[in-house]
Amino acid sequence: MKDEKKDGNEKENIWASVLSEVQLKGTNKLSPNQQVVVIGDRESGKTTLVAKLQGNVDPKKGSGLEYAYIDVRDEYRDDHTHLAVWLLDGDANHAHLLRYALTEETYSSTLLMLTVSMTTPWAMLDQLQEWASLLQDHIDKLPFSAEAIREYQHKYVRRWQEYVEPGDELETAQLRRTSRHVDGEEEGMDHLLPLPEGVLTRNLGLDIVVVVTKTDYMATLEKDLDYKEEHFDFIQQHLRKFCLQYGAALFYTSVKEDKNCDLLYKYLVHRIYGLVFPTPALVVEKDAVFIPAGWDNDKKIGILYENLQSMKPDDDYSDVINRPTARKPAPREAELHAEDEQNFLSRLLQQLQQQQPAPVGITGAVNGSTASPTPAGTGVNSPSAGTPIRGGIQVQKPVDRRSSSSAIPNQMDPTKTGISGTSEGVLANFFNSLLKKSSSTASPTGMLQPGDRVSVPNSGAPASGSEGSPVPGSPDKLNLVSRPGEVAAELDRLAQSASSRLNPIPSVPVSTNVDNSSSDC
Repeated sequence: MKDEKKDGNEKENIWASVLSEVQLKGTNKLSPNQQVVVIGDRESGKTTLVAKLQGNVDPKKGSGLEYAYIDVRDEYRDDHTHLAVWLLDGDANHAHLLRYALTEETYSSTLLMLTVSMTTPWAMLDQLQEWASLLQDHIDKLPFSAEAIREYQHKYVRRWQEYVEPGDELETAQLRRTSRHVDGEEEGMDHLLPLPEGVLTRNLGLDIVVVVTKTDYMATLEKDLDYKEEHFDFIQQHLRKFCLQYGAALFYTSVKEDKNCDLLYKYLVHRIYGLVFPTPALVVEKDAVFIPAGWDNDKKIGILYENLQSMKPDDDYSDVINRPTARKPAPREAELHAEDEQNFLSRLLQQLQQQQPAPVGITGAVNGSTASPTPAGTGVNSPSAGTPIRGGIQVQKPVDRRSSSSAIPNQMDPTKTGISGTSEGVLANFFNSLLKKSSSTASPTGMLQPGDRVSVPNSGAPASGSEGSPVPGSPDKLNLVSRPGEVAAELDRLAQSASSRLNPIPSVPVSTNVDNSSSDC
Protein backbone atom coordinates (compact mmCIF):
# COMPACT_ATOMS: atom_id res chain seq x y z
CA MET A 1 0.00 0.00 0.00
CA LYS A 2 2.78 2.35 0.88
CA ASP A 3 4.52 1.67 -2.45
CA GLU A 4 1.35 2.42 -4.38
CA LYS A 5 0.97 5.74 -2.55
CA LYS A 6 4.55 6.64 -3.35
CA ASP A 7 4.05 5.86 -7.04
CA GLY A 8 0.90 8.01 -7.09
CA ASN A 9 2.68 10.93 -5.48
CA GLU A 10 5.53 10.71 -7.98
CA LYS A 11 3.08 10.78 -10.89
CA GLU A 12 1.32 13.80 -9.43
CA ASN A 13 4.65 15.57 -9.00
CA ILE A 14 5.58 14.88 -12.61
CA TRP A 15 2.29 16.28 -13.91
CA ALA A 16 2.57 19.27 -11.61
CA SER A 17 6.03 20.05 -12.91
CA VAL A 18 4.85 19.73 -16.52
CA LEU A 19 1.88 22.01 -15.90
CA SER A 20 4.01 24.56 -14.10
CA GLU A 21 6.51 24.54 -16.97
CA VAL A 22 3.77 25.07 -19.53
CA GLN A 23 2.31 27.84 -17.42
CA LEU A 24 5.73 29.47 -17.11
CA LYS A 25 6.29 29.34 -20.85
CA GLY A 26 2.85 30.79 -21.41
CA THR A 27 3.55 33.76 -19.20
CA ASN A 28 6.87 34.42 -20.90
CA LYS A 29 5.29 35.11 -24.28
CA LEU A 30 5.64 38.63 -25.69
CA SER A 31 2.77 40.71 -24.43
CA PRO A 32 0.67 42.46 -27.10
CA ASN A 33 -0.39 45.20 -24.68
CA GLN A 34 2.92 47.06 -24.41
CA GLN A 35 3.24 50.54 -25.90
CA VAL A 36 5.60 53.49 -26.34
CA VAL A 37 4.49 57.12 -26.14
CA VAL A 38 6.77 59.55 -28.05
CA ILE A 39 6.61 63.26 -27.22
CA GLY A 40 8.77 66.23 -28.16
CA ASP A 41 8.78 69.54 -30.01
CA ARG A 42 8.16 69.83 -33.70
CA GLU A 43 11.17 69.15 -35.95
CA SER A 44 12.73 67.09 -33.17
CA GLY A 45 12.83 63.99 -35.38
CA LYS A 46 10.04 61.92 -33.81
CA THR A 47 8.47 60.69 -37.05
CA THR A 48 11.78 59.96 -38.73
CA LEU A 49 13.08 58.08 -35.70
CA VAL A 50 9.98 55.88 -35.40
CA ALA A 51 10.09 55.18 -39.13
CA LYS A 52 13.69 54.08 -38.75
CA LEU A 53 12.72 51.71 -35.93
CA GLN A 54 9.95 50.33 -38.14
CA GLY A 55 12.25 49.91 -41.12
CA ASN A 56 10.14 52.35 -43.10
CA VAL A 57 12.15 54.37 -45.64
CA ASP A 58 9.29 56.73 -46.55
CA PRO A 59 7.94 58.30 -43.36
CA LYS A 60 4.80 60.43 -43.54
CA LYS A 61 4.22 63.15 -41.01
CA GLY A 62 0.77 63.54 -39.48
CA SER A 63 -0.79 65.77 -36.88
CA GLY A 64 -2.43 65.50 -33.50
CA LEU A 65 -1.95 62.01 -32.05
CA GLU A 66 -0.61 59.40 -34.47
CA TYR A 67 -0.58 55.65 -34.05
CA ALA A 68 2.02 53.24 -35.40
CA TYR A 69 3.55 49.94 -34.40
CA ILE A 70 6.94 48.22 -34.43
CA ASP A 71 7.22 44.56 -35.30
CA VAL A 72 9.07 42.76 -32.47
CA ARG A 73 10.39 39.24 -32.89
CA ASP A 74 11.98 36.98 -30.29
CA GLU A 75 14.01 34.41 -32.20
CA TYR A 76 14.99 32.56 -29.04
CA ARG A 77 11.39 31.80 -28.10
CA ASP A 78 10.13 31.89 -31.68
CA ASP A 79 7.58 34.52 -30.87
CA HIS A 80 6.65 37.90 -32.29
CA THR A 81 4.23 40.71 -31.55
CA HIS A 82 3.45 44.33 -32.35
CA LEU A 83 4.70 47.12 -30.13
CA ALA A 84 2.22 50.02 -30.24
CA VAL A 85 3.68 53.51 -30.72
CA TRP A 86 1.85 56.78 -30.07
CA LEU A 87 3.31 60.02 -31.46
CA LEU A 88 2.04 63.27 -29.98
CA ASP A 89 2.17 66.45 -32.03
CA GLY A 90 4.92 68.87 -31.02
CA ASP A 91 2.45 71.65 -30.25
CA ALA A 92 1.91 71.88 -26.49
CA ASN A 93 -1.75 72.65 -27.15
CA HIS A 94 -2.22 69.01 -28.12
CA ALA A 95 -1.08 67.74 -24.72
CA HIS A 96 -4.70 66.97 -23.79
CA LEU A 97 -4.62 64.14 -26.35
CA LEU A 98 -2.45 62.16 -23.97
CA ARG A 99 -5.62 60.95 -22.28
CA TYR A 100 -6.14 58.59 -25.25
CA ALA A 101 -2.62 57.13 -25.11
CA LEU A 102 -1.68 57.16 -21.42
CA THR A 103 -4.54 55.96 -19.27
CA GLU A 104 -4.96 54.27 -15.92
CA GLU A 105 -5.15 50.86 -17.62
CA THR A 106 -2.08 51.32 -19.84
CA TYR A 107 0.10 53.11 -17.30
CA SER A 108 2.03 50.05 -16.12
CA SER A 109 2.74 48.85 -19.68
CA THR A 110 3.92 52.20 -21.09
CA LEU A 111 7.44 53.39 -21.90
CA LEU A 112 7.85 57.13 -22.41
CA MET A 113 10.27 58.54 -24.99
CA LEU A 114 11.26 62.24 -24.85
CA THR A 115 12.94 63.57 -28.03
CA VAL A 116 15.03 66.69 -28.55
CA SER A 117 17.14 67.72 -31.53
CA MET A 118 20.81 68.67 -31.64
CA THR A 119 19.97 71.29 -34.29
CA THR A 120 18.75 73.53 -31.43
CA PRO A 121 21.04 72.71 -28.48
CA TRP A 122 20.19 75.99 -26.72
CA ALA A 123 16.54 74.86 -26.38
CA MET A 124 16.98 71.18 -25.47
CA LEU A 125 16.94 71.51 -21.68
CA ASP A 126 13.95 73.86 -21.67
CA GLN A 127 12.02 71.52 -23.95
CA LEU A 128 12.69 68.51 -21.72
CA GLN A 129 11.59 70.37 -18.62
CA GLU A 130 8.46 71.69 -20.34
CA TRP A 131 7.33 68.27 -21.57
CA ALA A 132 8.11 66.64 -18.23
CA SER A 133 5.96 69.26 -16.55
CA LEU A 134 3.09 68.64 -18.98
CA LEU A 135 3.42 64.92 -18.38
CA GLN A 136 3.31 65.39 -14.63
CA ASP A 137 0.15 67.47 -14.96
CA HIS A 138 -1.48 64.72 -17.02
CA ILE A 139 -0.56 62.02 -14.49
CA ASP A 140 -1.97 64.08 -11.67
CA LYS A 141 -5.33 64.11 -13.47
CA LEU A 142 -5.49 60.32 -13.73
CA PRO A 143 -7.79 58.62 -11.15
CA PHE A 144 -4.93 56.99 -9.26
CA SER A 145 -4.94 56.42 -5.54
CA ALA A 146 -1.92 57.49 -3.52
CA GLU A 147 -1.15 53.84 -2.79
CA ALA A 148 -1.11 52.96 -6.50
CA ILE A 149 1.23 55.84 -7.31
CA ARG A 150 3.56 54.79 -4.51
CA GLU A 151 3.55 51.22 -5.80
CA TYR A 152 4.58 52.34 -9.29
CA GLN A 153 7.35 54.49 -7.84
CA HIS A 154 8.71 51.69 -5.64
CA LYS A 155 8.66 49.31 -8.55
CA TYR A 156 10.74 51.66 -10.64
CA VAL A 157 13.22 52.29 -7.81
CA ARG A 158 13.77 48.54 -7.56
CA ARG A 159 14.32 48.32 -11.30
CA TRP A 160 16.85 51.15 -11.18
CA GLN A 161 18.86 49.47 -8.47
CA GLU A 162 18.71 46.07 -10.12
CA TYR A 163 20.68 47.30 -13.11
CA VAL A 164 23.80 45.23 -13.64
CA GLU A 165 26.63 46.15 -15.98
CA PRO A 166 26.90 43.46 -18.68
CA GLY A 167 29.58 41.03 -17.53
CA ASP A 168 29.26 41.89 -13.81
CA GLU A 169 26.16 39.81 -13.05
CA LEU A 170 27.89 37.41 -10.65
CA GLU A 171 29.75 40.11 -8.70
CA THR A 172 26.64 42.18 -7.99
CA ALA A 173 24.23 39.32 -7.40
CA GLN A 174 24.90 39.21 -3.64
CA LEU A 175 24.64 42.99 -3.22
CA ARG A 176 21.17 43.27 -4.67
CA ARG A 177 19.76 39.92 -3.47
CA THR A 178 16.57 40.33 -1.47
CA SER A 179 14.66 37.99 0.75
CA ARG A 180 12.56 35.45 -1.11
CA HIS A 181 10.09 35.09 1.77
CA VAL A 182 8.78 38.64 2.03
CA ASP A 183 5.17 39.18 1.17
CA GLY A 184 5.02 42.81 0.08
CA GLU A 185 7.07 45.07 -2.15
CA GLU A 186 7.78 47.54 0.63
CA GLU A 187 9.28 44.85 2.84
CA GLY A 188 11.57 43.92 -0.07
CA MET A 189 12.58 47.57 -0.50
CA ASP A 190 14.21 47.56 2.92
CA HIS A 191 16.84 45.17 1.62
CA LEU A 192 17.82 47.34 -1.39
CA LEU A 193 20.64 49.83 -1.35
CA PRO A 194 19.65 53.47 -0.82
CA LEU A 195 19.47 55.72 -3.86
CA PRO A 196 22.39 58.09 -4.49
CA GLU A 197 21.84 61.79 -4.06
CA GLY A 198 19.98 63.43 -6.91
CA VAL A 199 18.63 60.16 -8.34
CA LEU A 200 14.87 59.74 -8.96
CA THR A 201 13.98 62.95 -7.18
CA ARG A 202 11.08 63.25 -9.66
CA ASN A 203 9.94 59.68 -9.88
CA LEU A 204 6.92 59.32 -12.17
CA GLY A 205 6.79 55.55 -11.91
CA LEU A 206 7.34 55.31 -15.69
CA ASP A 207 10.21 53.91 -17.70
CA ILE A 208 11.65 56.95 -19.58
CA VAL A 209 14.19 57.22 -22.41
CA VAL A 210 15.57 60.62 -23.50
CA VAL A 211 16.63 60.58 -27.15
CA VAL A 212 18.79 63.32 -28.70
CA THR A 213 18.28 63.16 -32.47
CA LYS A 214 20.25 64.58 -35.41
CA THR A 215 23.63 64.35 -33.70
CA ASP A 216 25.27 64.57 -37.14
CA TYR A 217 24.56 68.32 -36.85
CA MET A 218 27.41 68.63 -34.36
CA ALA A 219 29.85 69.16 -37.22
CA THR A 220 27.79 72.13 -38.41
CA LEU A 221 27.75 73.61 -34.90
CA GLU A 222 31.53 73.36 -34.76
CA LYS A 223 31.92 75.03 -38.14
CA ASP A 224 29.29 77.75 -38.01
CA LEU A 225 28.92 78.53 -34.30
CA ASP A 226 32.44 77.67 -33.15
CA TYR A 227 31.33 74.91 -30.76
CA LYS A 228 34.16 73.00 -29.11
CA GLU A 229 34.46 69.76 -27.19
CA GLU A 230 33.77 71.51 -23.91
CA HIS A 231 30.46 72.83 -25.20
CA PHE A 232 29.26 69.32 -26.03
CA ASP A 233 30.51 68.04 -22.66
CA PHE A 234 28.64 70.86 -20.95
CA ILE A 235 25.44 69.89 -22.81
CA GLN A 236 25.90 66.21 -21.99
CA GLN A 237 26.42 66.73 -18.28
CA HIS A 238 23.21 68.79 -18.03
CA LEU A 239 21.24 66.16 -19.94
CA ARG A 240 22.59 63.38 -17.75
CA LYS A 241 21.64 65.28 -14.59
CA PHE A 242 18.11 65.65 -15.96
CA CYS A 243 17.98 61.92 -16.67
CA LEU A 244 19.11 61.15 -13.12
CA GLN A 245 16.20 63.12 -11.70
CA TYR A 246 13.65 61.06 -13.67
CA GLY A 247 15.59 57.80 -13.77
CA ALA A 248 15.78 57.95 -17.57
CA ALA A 249 18.18 56.44 -20.07
CA LEU A 250 19.99 58.72 -22.56
CA PHE A 251 20.55 58.06 -26.26
CA TYR A 252 22.37 60.13 -28.91
CA THR A 253 21.08 59.04 -32.34
CA SER A 254 21.44 60.03 -35.98
CA VAL A 255 19.12 58.55 -38.57
CA LYS A 256 21.13 60.18 -41.35
CA GLU A 257 24.34 58.41 -40.30
CA ASP A 258 22.53 55.43 -38.75
CA LYS A 259 24.08 55.86 -35.32
CA ASN A 260 22.56 54.09 -32.30
CA CYS A 261 19.24 53.48 -34.08
CA ASP A 262 19.53 49.72 -33.96
CA LEU A 263 20.86 49.94 -30.43
CA LEU A 264 17.81 51.97 -29.40
CA TYR A 265 15.49 49.29 -30.78
CA LYS A 266 17.27 46.56 -28.83
CA TYR A 267 17.17 48.63 -25.65
CA LEU A 268 13.43 49.26 -26.00
CA VAL A 269 12.55 45.59 -26.39
CA HIS A 270 14.92 44.82 -23.51
CA ARG A 271 13.18 47.24 -21.16
CA ILE A 272 9.67 46.29 -22.31
CA TYR A 273 9.92 42.54 -22.90
CA GLY A 274 13.03 41.61 -20.94
CA LEU A 275 15.05 40.41 -23.94
CA VAL A 276 18.81 40.08 -23.57
CA PHE A 277 20.77 43.31 -23.97
CA PRO A 278 24.55 42.88 -23.61
CA THR A 279 25.71 46.40 -24.57
CA PRO A 280 27.30 48.50 -21.80
CA ALA A 281 27.28 52.29 -21.53
CA LEU A 282 28.93 54.23 -24.39
CA VAL A 283 30.52 57.59 -23.57
CA VAL A 284 33.55 57.76 -25.87
CA GLU A 285 32.01 59.10 -29.07
CA LYS A 286 30.43 62.48 -28.52
CA ASP A 287 27.72 61.91 -31.15
CA ALA A 288 26.84 58.31 -30.14
CA VAL A 289 26.38 58.47 -26.37
CA PHE A 290 24.38 55.77 -24.59
CA ILE A 291 23.64 55.91 -20.85
CA PRO A 292 21.40 53.04 -19.64
CA ALA A 293 19.00 53.63 -16.76
CA GLY A 294 20.64 52.67 -13.48
CA TRP A 295 24.26 53.08 -14.63
CA ASP A 296 24.93 56.78 -14.16
CA ASN A 297 25.72 58.80 -11.04
CA ASP A 298 27.26 62.14 -10.10
CA LYS A 299 30.75 60.70 -9.85
CA LYS A 300 30.68 59.45 -13.43
CA ILE A 301 29.25 62.76 -14.64
CA GLY A 302 32.12 64.55 -12.86
CA ILE A 303 34.58 63.09 -15.38
CA LEU A 304 33.21 65.58 -17.92
CA TYR A 305 34.18 68.49 -15.68
CA GLU A 306 37.85 67.98 -16.51
CA ASN A 307 37.29 69.22 -20.07
CA LEU A 308 35.44 72.40 -19.07
CA GLN A 309 38.00 75.20 -19.36
CA SER A 310 36.08 78.39 -20.16
CA MET A 311 32.96 77.48 -18.20
CA LYS A 312 31.89 75.91 -14.94
CA PRO A 313 29.59 72.91 -14.47
CA ASP A 314 27.17 74.95 -12.37
CA ASP A 315 26.85 77.77 -14.90
CA ASP A 316 23.38 78.44 -16.17
CA TYR A 317 22.67 76.43 -19.28
CA SER A 318 21.25 79.33 -21.29
CA ASP A 319 24.25 81.54 -20.46
CA VAL A 320 26.74 79.09 -21.97
CA ILE A 321 24.65 77.54 -24.74
CA ASN A 322 22.89 80.68 -25.86
CA ARG A 323 20.73 81.18 -28.88
CA PRO A 324 22.70 82.62 -31.83
CA THR A 325 21.79 86.05 -33.12
CA ALA A 326 19.70 86.10 -36.24
CA ARG A 327 21.82 86.49 -39.30
CA LYS A 328 20.69 88.32 -42.37
CA PRO A 329 20.30 85.88 -45.21
CA ALA A 330 22.98 86.31 -47.80
CA PRO A 331 21.61 87.79 -51.03
CA ARG A 332 21.22 85.14 -53.64
CA GLU A 333 22.94 85.75 -56.90
CA ALA A 334 20.69 86.14 -59.88
CA GLU A 335 20.41 82.90 -61.76
CA LEU A 336 21.64 83.20 -65.31
CA HIS A 337 20.00 81.22 -68.08
CA ALA A 338 21.88 80.56 -71.29
CA GLU A 339 20.15 81.89 -74.40
CA ASP A 340 19.31 79.44 -77.11
CA GLU A 341 22.16 79.23 -79.59
CA GLN A 342 19.98 79.71 -82.67
CA ASN A 343 18.20 82.71 -81.17
CA PHE A 344 21.52 84.26 -80.25
CA LEU A 345 22.94 83.81 -83.75
CA SER A 346 19.77 85.20 -85.34
CA ARG A 347 19.83 88.26 -83.13
CA LEU A 348 23.52 88.79 -83.84
CA LEU A 349 22.89 88.56 -87.58
CA GLN A 350 20.19 91.24 -87.40
CA GLN A 351 22.52 93.54 -85.51
CA LEU A 352 25.27 93.10 -88.09
CA GLN A 353 22.86 93.77 -90.93
CA GLN A 354 21.53 96.94 -89.30
CA GLN A 355 24.97 98.25 -88.40
CA GLN A 356 26.24 101.01 -90.72
CA PRO A 357 29.82 100.55 -91.98
CA ALA A 358 32.14 102.98 -90.23
CA PRO A 359 34.62 105.00 -92.36
CA VAL A 360 37.89 103.17 -92.15
CA GLY A 361 41.18 103.44 -94.02
CA ILE A 362 43.41 106.50 -94.35
CA THR A 363 45.08 107.79 -97.46
CA GLY A 364 48.14 109.78 -96.72
CA ALA A 365 51.45 110.75 -98.03
CA VAL A 366 54.51 108.64 -97.49
CA ASN A 367 56.62 111.64 -96.64
CA GLY A 368 54.41 112.55 -93.65
CA SER A 369 51.88 114.85 -95.32
CA THR A 370 48.49 115.39 -93.69
CA ALA A 371 46.31 112.26 -93.91
CA SER A 372 42.84 112.45 -95.37
CA PRO A 373 40.00 109.91 -94.80
CA THR A 374 39.26 107.44 -97.48
CA PRO A 375 36.02 107.72 -99.41
CA ALA A 376 32.96 106.13 -97.85
CA GLY A 377 32.64 102.47 -98.58
CA THR A 378 36.36 101.84 -99.00
CA GLY A 379 37.86 99.78 -96.15
CA VAL A 380 41.37 98.84 -95.29
CA ASN A 381 40.90 95.28 -96.45
CA SER A 382 38.15 96.06 -98.95
CA PRO A 383 38.55 94.58 -102.42
CA SER A 384 38.14 98.10 -103.85
CA ALA A 385 41.00 99.43 -101.82
CA GLY A 386 44.34 100.11 -103.42
CA THR A 387 47.50 98.16 -103.03
CA PRO A 388 48.69 98.39 -99.40
CA ILE A 389 52.09 99.89 -98.72
CA ARG A 390 54.27 99.62 -95.67
CA GLY A 391 52.95 101.45 -92.67
CA GLY A 392 49.31 100.47 -93.20
CA ILE A 393 48.55 103.37 -95.64
CA GLN A 394 46.51 102.58 -98.71
CA VAL A 395 45.70 104.44 -101.90
CA GLN A 396 43.00 103.98 -104.47
CA LYS A 397 43.48 102.13 -107.72
CA PRO A 398 44.20 104.31 -110.71
CA VAL A 399 41.22 105.47 -112.71
CA ASP A 400 40.88 104.04 -116.18
CA ARG A 401 42.23 106.44 -118.77
CA ARG A 402 39.23 105.80 -120.97
CA SER A 403 36.82 107.09 -118.36
CA SER A 404 35.31 110.50 -118.74
CA SER A 405 36.47 113.51 -116.79
CA SER A 406 33.43 113.26 -114.57
CA ALA A 407 34.57 109.86 -113.38
CA ILE A 408 37.97 111.15 -112.23
CA PRO A 409 37.69 111.73 -108.47
CA ASN A 410 40.49 114.32 -108.23
CA GLN A 411 41.83 116.72 -110.84
CA MET A 412 45.41 117.99 -110.87
CA ASP A 413 45.85 120.86 -108.48
CA PRO A 414 48.71 123.18 -109.43
CA THR A 415 49.07 124.24 -105.81
CA LYS A 416 49.98 120.70 -104.73
CA THR A 417 53.37 119.46 -105.68
CA GLY A 418 53.65 115.96 -107.05
CA ILE A 419 49.91 115.34 -107.34
CA SER A 420 48.10 114.86 -110.67
CA GLY A 421 44.87 113.39 -111.89
CA THR A 422 46.39 110.94 -114.40
CA SER A 423 49.18 108.43 -114.60
CA GLU A 424 51.03 110.59 -117.13
CA GLY A 425 50.94 113.55 -114.81
CA VAL A 426 52.39 111.46 -112.01
CA LEU A 427 55.22 110.27 -114.26
CA ALA A 428 55.89 113.75 -115.57
CA ASN A 429 56.17 115.26 -112.12
CA PHE A 430 58.32 112.39 -110.93
CA PHE A 431 60.86 112.60 -113.78
CA ASN A 432 60.88 116.39 -113.82
CA SER A 433 61.90 116.33 -110.20
CA LEU A 434 64.63 113.81 -110.97
CA LEU A 435 66.00 115.89 -113.87
CA LYS A 436 65.93 119.01 -111.80
CA LYS A 437 67.98 117.34 -109.09
CA SER A 438 70.44 115.86 -111.58
CA SER A 439 71.38 119.37 -112.78
CA SER A 440 72.68 120.27 -109.33
CA THR A 441 76.43 119.99 -108.72
CA ALA A 442 76.20 117.90 -105.59
CA SER A 443 73.76 115.03 -105.83
CA PRO A 444 72.71 113.41 -102.56
CA THR A 445 73.33 109.76 -102.10
CA GLY A 446 70.60 107.68 -103.64
CA MET A 447 69.46 110.36 -106.19
CA LEU A 448 68.93 109.50 -109.86
CA GLN A 449 72.08 109.86 -112.01
CA PRO A 450 72.37 109.83 -115.78
CA GLY A 451 72.58 106.29 -116.98
CA ASP A 452 71.04 104.76 -113.81
CA ARG A 453 68.29 102.16 -114.05
CA VAL A 454 65.01 103.51 -112.64
CA SER A 455 61.95 101.49 -111.69
CA VAL A 456 58.75 103.50 -111.87
CA PRO A 457 55.84 102.40 -109.65
CA ASN A 458 52.38 101.88 -110.95
CA SER A 459 50.12 104.88 -110.97
CA GLY A 460 48.03 103.41 -108.19
CA ALA A 461 50.89 102.56 -105.81
CA PRO A 462 53.30 105.17 -104.47
CA ALA A 463 57.01 104.53 -104.16
CA SER A 464 57.87 102.99 -100.82
CA GLY A 465 61.62 102.72 -101.25
CA SER A 466 64.30 105.42 -101.47
CA GLU A 467 64.46 107.87 -104.34
CA GLY A 468 65.73 106.29 -107.53
CA SER A 469 65.71 102.77 -106.13
CA PRO A 470 63.45 100.06 -107.53
CA VAL A 471 60.11 99.66 -105.82
CA PRO A 472 59.66 96.03 -104.69
CA GLY A 473 56.58 94.27 -105.97
CA SER A 474 55.77 97.00 -108.54
CA PRO A 475 54.14 95.36 -111.58
CA ASP A 476 54.93 98.13 -114.11
CA LYS A 477 58.55 99.10 -114.66
CA LEU A 478 59.97 101.72 -116.93
CA ASN A 479 63.67 101.21 -117.66
CA LEU A 480 65.44 104.24 -118.98
CA VAL A 481 68.91 103.98 -120.43
CA SER A 482 69.01 107.29 -122.31
CA ARG A 483 70.59 110.64 -122.31
CA PRO A 484 69.04 113.54 -120.39
CA GLY A 485 67.88 115.24 -123.61
CA GLU A 486 65.82 112.27 -124.71
CA VAL A 487 64.22 111.99 -121.30
CA ALA A 488 63.20 115.63 -121.39
CA ALA A 489 61.65 115.22 -124.81
CA GLU A 490 59.68 112.17 -123.69
CA LEU A 491 58.40 114.03 -120.67
CA ASP A 492 57.20 116.93 -122.78
CA ARG A 493 55.38 114.54 -125.06
CA LEU A 494 53.66 112.85 -122.17
CA ALA A 495 52.63 116.16 -120.68
CA GLN A 496 51.14 117.38 -123.95
CA SER A 497 49.29 114.11 -124.48
CA ALA A 498 47.75 114.33 -121.03
CA SER A 499 46.67 117.93 -121.41
CA SER A 500 45.02 117.22 -124.76
CA ARG A 501 42.74 114.55 -123.29
CA LEU A 502 41.83 116.41 -120.12
CA ASN A 503 40.33 119.75 -119.44
CA PRO A 504 42.76 122.58 -119.73
CA ILE A 505 44.60 122.89 -116.45
CA PRO A 506 47.38 125.16 -115.41
CA SER A 507 50.88 123.92 -115.91
CA VAL A 508 52.32 122.04 -112.97
CA PRO A 509 55.32 123.75 -111.45
CA VAL A 510 58.35 121.58 -111.11
CA SER A 511 59.31 120.85 -107.55
CA THR A 512 62.91 120.98 -106.57
CA ASN A 513 62.44 118.19 -104.03
CA VAL A 514 61.52 114.60 -104.60
CA ASP A 515 58.03 113.79 -103.32
CA ASN A 516 57.21 110.16 -102.67
CA SER A 517 53.64 110.84 -101.68
CA SER A 518 50.85 109.01 -103.41
CA SER A 519 47.91 110.59 -105.12
CA ASP A 520 44.30 110.41 -104.10
CA CYS A 521 42.46 108.86 -106.96
